[in-house]
Amino acid sequence: MKIKSALKMLVITGIISGCLCGRPPQRAVAAPVGKTHTADMGWWKKDRFGMFIHWGLYAVPAGVWHGKHAPESGEWIMNNAHIPRKQYAQLAKRFDPTEFDAARWVQIAKAAGMKYIVITTMHHDGFCMFKTNATHYNVVDDTPWHKDPVAALDKACQQQGIKFCTYYSVENWHSKYQLPHSWNHGHPIYFPTRFAVGGAKPYLKYMTRQLGELIRQYHPALMWFDNSVITPWTTPSGQHVAGWTETDARTIWDYVRKIDPTVIINNRLDAWSKFKGLGDYSTPEEKIPPRGLPGPWETCMTINNTWGYVSWDHDWKSSTMLIHHLIHCASGGGNFLLNVGPTAKGVIPKPEVDRLLAMGKWLQINGEAIYGSHRTPFAKALTFGYATQKPGKLFLEVTKWPKNRTLVVPMRNVITKAYLLADHLKLQTATGLGGQLVYLPAAAPDPVASVVVVDIAGKVKPY
Repeated sequence: MKIKSALKMLVITGIISGCLCGRPPQRAVAAPVGKTHTADMGWWKKDRFGMFIHWGLYAVPAGVWHGKHAPESGEWIMNNAHIPRKQYAQLAKRFDPTEFDAARWVQIAKAAGMKYIVITTMHHDGFCMFKTNATHYNVVDDTPWHKDPVAALDKACQQQGIKFCTYYSVENWHSKYQLPHSWNHGHPIYFPTRFAVGGAKPYLKYMTRQLGELIRQYHPALMWFDNSVITPWTTPSGQHVAGWTETDARTIWDYVRKIDPTVIINNRLDAWSKFKGLGDYSTPEEKIPPRGLPGPWETCMTINNTWGYVSWDHDWKSSTMLIHHLIHCASGGGNFLLNVGPTAKGVIPKPEVDRLLAMGKWLQINGEAIYGSHRTPFAKALTFGYATQKPGKLFLEVTKWPKNRTLVVPMRNVITKAYLLADHLKLQTATGLGGQLVYLPAAAPDPVASVVVVDIAGKVKPY
């Protein structure tokens, strides 16, 4: 993650030039994509809320290197602290998460109202958090722990009725087939990597081997790819080496589809907006498109400022803000993938758990307005909050309780019934200037967001 921040840093330092024209590239993460194979998007569209888990060797330094805070670190510490490969790989000897409890992690997700989990099986650092025969550089073979957390999470998800999904990075800072962008006098800058001469073909073989293992061993419902930023370059001898190409992306796409045609695939095999339609859904990061995006989409977001665990990052978003973000995503027809960064001991930090449980408490009462809902029928933002809908029902998520205790719903449909979702208190309605009026009680039943349900006949007819 944090690809844009890294690109900005490289542009400022003059490392990247030419096609970037002094600014980060416009990425495909906000581009509309459509269903291009037989993946079952039905469950994903209904579920609306998922847990992202960033966990790996980077949890050991926890954002600190040689006693100093590494900037924008977490899972990017290998790049941002300029750590040589062999030195970073020694972290595996210190990775021993004796407090890891897969069932507990899934219980937290379920209590939060989350319906699916996406776990980092291999992040940009190249360390594999699953049992793989493609490299010894994995959590089972190369740590004193010798356990497979992906297998444990897969099993726990099955037992608790949560969809299990996997994340996999295309960029690999550990691989001999990819080179750092700059060695920087012994202080490497890995992002964006480049293929070694002749490295593309063997790396694609390595990727397909691991992806085959992931699908056959764990049967994920979704594959969440990241960072296909492998740049072209010219060797000192003048030889041109291609970067990540459309052919490479489609090779991986077709391979995954062949093994499991039903698996959902996100759009990040295409990081440069070149390959149209390659992805089942779009993936904006750390931001929510104000009115949503065309087609399926999902915003991924951190609870603080980092994805992987950072010991000194205590800038937590409030549970109120996170609930509003979830509502905002649903109102735009999108999903919300909220991240946790477990410690090196295998514990999800308490501030993250507290906020997730608060979200779950809200969803226990108001989940009908989120799960299985469709995007707002209104083109303009509502002054009092957000709207979602289902056939014959309009849900009004009121985040700003009006002082005059009146909601103005900008539609022509006559309301047949209106009530509070929390206690089914019936509300009076009328037709007025600007639309239909709903009269509210003096106090909001929930200070975070109260849901008003409006029954109507037919489709909503906005003003």
